[in-house]
Amino acid sequence: MLQRAINPIRQRLDRIGIGLSGLCALHCLASIVLVSGLGIGGEFFLAPDIHRWGLVVATLVAAVAIGWGALRHRMAMPFVIAMTGLTFMGAALAVPHGYKEAVLTIIGVALVSLGHILNMRHCHSTACKERCGD
Repeated sequence: MLQRAINPIRQRLDRIGIGLSGLCALHCLASIVLVSGLGIGGEFFLAPDIHRWGLVVATLVAAVAIGWGALRHRMAMPFVIAMTGLTFMGAALAVPHGYKEAVLTIIGVALVSLGHILNMRHCHSTACKERCGD
């Protein structure tokens, strides 16, 4: 009974993770276009604190939603893919601002988002309903 009440929370966190990943990718692309193409907004878009806080939020949301799903469903793939994405995002913090950082971040957020999608898809699958009763 409690699990059925908690399940929507985990799914909502997966949706939030996907949305945040999309916003992060949009931020990276907008930064490249606005800063390098038009020369505006560099102080805001390229601020290291934005990237650090984004990584903290992404890590927390992924840890709760995907970690929770991995423990509940014993599915390693969403967890491994999301953690690989977080590793790419962490690596992006170690390189100078620019294209390399954007590429690493976009790869990272795409993998984290894929992990959230796989987590949600499993929750809606027949295998989950049979094995977990969700």
